[in-house]
Amino acid sequence: MIALQIKNIKDFMNHLLLQNTFDNFLVSEASITTFTTFSITGDLRKEFFDPELAESADLQSRTQVLWKEIRPFCLSVIKGKRTPLSFKFVFQLPEGPLCSLLSEAELSLQPEDVYGLFFNCQFHADQLTLTTGSSLRVFSLDRSLDQAWDKKLTAFLTEKGLAD
Repeated sequence: MIALQIKNIKDFMNHLLLQNTFDNFLVSEASITTFTTFSITGDLRKEFFDPELAESADLQSRTQVLWKEIRPFCLSVIKGKRTPLSFKFVFQLPEGPLCSLLSEAELSLQPEDVYGLFFNCQFHADQLTLTTGSSLRVFSLDRSLDQAWDKKLTAFLTEKGLAD
């Protein structure tokens, strides 16, 4: 697990809310506090969609919303003249990239052994912090997955110009 302080908050927020940089990450939860607190669980409610769309492979393969699906709602809550008091977004790496990471890092874990690879994006008191984490369905003292995830996310942020 690592914690990164984001120095250029304005640039990061531009990527987060106005660009597609994080669109393919799943969202476990979101919370934004302005004059009240707005909370999103991230659970995908397939029964909301038309039956044809609900049967699509994309919706069938996941239980959480993608950032691109809720980004416009979060933007509408955050945008304005006043900075939010705080927010927290919990992102999760989707299954496809998770499988690729396991393979690239040559880890012995199977995708079904991993509940999720997460990063929290938390803003409070004019500080923006990203922290990584992992959750396994099996017991392991090996931290190789955490290290691979930390390296992958750091490289992603560096490639986008969001981390030093």
